[in-house]
Amino acid sequence: MEKYTIGLDYGTLSVRAELVSMTDGREVASCIYPYPHAVMESVLPDGVTPLPDKFALQQPQDYIDGLLHTVRGVMEESGVRPEQVVGIGMDVTSASILPVYKDKTPLCLTERFASEPHAWIKLWKHHAGEEEALEIDQKGRALGEPWVQMYGGKVSAEWATPKVLETLHKAPEVYEAADYFLEVMDWLTWILTDNLSTSTSAAGYKALHHHEYGFPSEAFFKALDPRMEHFIRDKYDLPVLPPGGRAGLLTEQMADVLGLRAGTPVSVPAIDAHCSMPGGGIDDPNEMMIVMGTSSCHLLLTEDTISVPGMQGVVKWGILPDYYGSEAGQSCVGDLFAWFMEHMVPASYEAEAAEQGISVHELLCRKLEGYRAGASGLIALDWMGGVRSPLMDFDLSGLILGLNLKTRPEDIYLCLIEATAFGTRAIIDSYENAGVPIRRIVLGGGIPRKNPFLVQVYADVLGRTVELAASDQACALGAAILGAAAAGQEGSGYADVHQAIRALAGQARQTIHPDPAQTERYDVLYDAYAELMDHFGRGGSDLMKRLLRLRRADAE
Repeated sequence: MEKYTIGLDYGTLSVRAELVSMTDGREVASCIYPYPHAVMESVLPDGVTPLPDKFALQQPQDYIDGLLHTVRGVMEESGVRPEQVVGIGMDVTSASILPVYKDKTPLCLTERFASEPHAWIKLWKHHAGEEEALEIDQKGRALGEPWVQMYGGKVSAEWATPKVLETLHKAPEVYEAADYFLEVMDWLTWILTDNLSTSTSAAGYKALHHHEYGFPSEAFFKALDPRMEHFIRDKYDLPVLPPGGRAGLLTEQMADVLGLRAGTPVSVPAIDAHCSMPGGGIDDPNEMMIVMGTSSCHLLLTEDTISVPGMQGVVKWGILPDYYGSEAGQSCVGDLFAWFMEHMVPASYEAEAAEQGISVHELLCRKLEGYRAGASGLIALDWMGGVRSPLMDFDLSGLILGLNLKTRPEDIYLCLIEATAFGTRAIIDSYENAGVPIRRIVLGGGIPRKNPFLVQVYADVLGRTVELAASDQACALGAAILGAAAAGQEGSGYADVHQAIRALAGQARQTIHPDPAQTERYDVLYDAYAELMDHFGRGGSDLMKRLLRLRRADAE
C-alpha cells in the first residue's frame, strides 16, 4: 500500500493542500482555497466598522472553510483511501494572533465582539502595535531579560507580544474575556487534535520564548502592565514542542468531516516560510533560504546561537531539530510589486500586454531587455510596509529618488525590483559582518518561479550564484515532510524530519550566475542605497516619521 501525507500551507491570501507520496516526494494532488475576506485593512465584515491605520485583520472562519475544502479536494482528486494518509503537516503565517474562548470559539465570531477590531485575527502585517513594541524593548532591557539578545536588538510590532499588549491597551474587554491568545496555527491544531500546544517556532520567534529560560518573567509582564502579570499562566500556558514532532492525533469528529482516518498523526505546525527549508531540501547550516511572497523571509540554520543586528530571532530547534534557526526579513516585496501594478501602470501598457497575450510583468521585463544597471538614474527604498531587517522600524516609508520627465514605468518597475534586492543584500551583509558566513542562497516562493528577470537582478545585486527551489510549492511540501516526521518510522518510513527531507525534497531546479559587469555597477548603486538607509533609517533625518505623524493626525 502506497503511503501519503497531506501538507497544509496557510498563506496570507489562501490555503493550499498538497498530497505527497512517501515514496519519492511526488506531489500527487493539490487544492487551493482563496480566503473570501482576504486581508481586512479598511473595514470589518459588518461593512460599517472602520479600521485604524496599519491594521491588517483576517476572518478565522476562512481558515476552517479552507481546511475542509482543500483536504476534501485532494482526497477526491487523487482517489487515495483515508487509511493511505499516514500524517498531516501544517504551516501558517505568523504571528497571526487570535483571542479565543476555552471551547475553541474565536471572540470575533460571537455577537458581543463581532464589531470589535481587536477581537479578530491580527495578521503578520498588522503594524499598529509599534508603540507597544518599543515599550517591550525598553522594559526588557531595563529588567535584563535573557531573551533580549535573541532578537538582534529590537522587537518587531509584527510579533505576538506587542499585539496582545496593544489589545490590552485599546480593547481591555477583549483581553479580559479571552481565555487564550493563540497563534492561528495552534488554534487549528487544537481543532484537529483536541490537544493544545505551541511550537518552538511560534513561541521562539514571535512570543519571546527562550529555550533555557522559557517565556518572559512575570515581573517583565507586570512592568508592561499590572493586568498582564500572569499572562503566560492564565492565557498562554502551552507545552512548547519542536516542528516535526507529533502534536496529537486526528479526532473522530474532524476525521469524519475531512474524509480521513481518525487517529492520523498531526505534526507540530511551523511558520509558513520556515517550511520552505525542508521543502527546498535545505538540511545543512549556513545555507540561506529566501522565501519571496507578499513579504520575504531570510532563513538560516547554524550550529550555535548567533546575534545579528535586525535579526528577527535565533531559536534552538526553531526551524529544524538539532540546529539553531535564525530569521530575518523584508516586510514588503510582492506587496510592493502589486501596489505598482495596481496604481502606477498606464492603460496603454495594459492594452499592449493584452495585445501580445502576455502579463504586464512580462511586458515590462521585455522593455528592460539589455538594460545596464544604473541607466535609469533611479534608486528606491523598499519600505512601503515599514522595515523588518535590519532596522526593525515600521514607521519608515518608501522612497523613489531620481525621477525626471524621461522616466518610464519600466524604469520604476526595475528600481523597485532592485530595491528589494538591495534590502536582501543589506540583510546578508548584516549576517556576514557579524561573522556568520552564507555559503549558499536558495530562492523559494511564487515570485522567483514566475519572474526570471527578477532572479537575474538578485544574482547581479548580490554578486552571488543563486538557486531556485525544485518544488513550486516548497512550503506545502515542507509541511508534508513535517507530517511524515510526525507519522514516524512505522507510519511513513522515516524516523525523523532529516531522513524525510533527504528522501522527499529534490535538489535545486536551476542555478543563476551573476553578470560581473552588472555587479560592478550595482556595487555603486548599493552604496547609494546604504547611504539612504543610514540617512532616513538611522538618525540622519526623521522626515519620514514627521510625515507619518501628519498623516495620522489628519486621519483622526
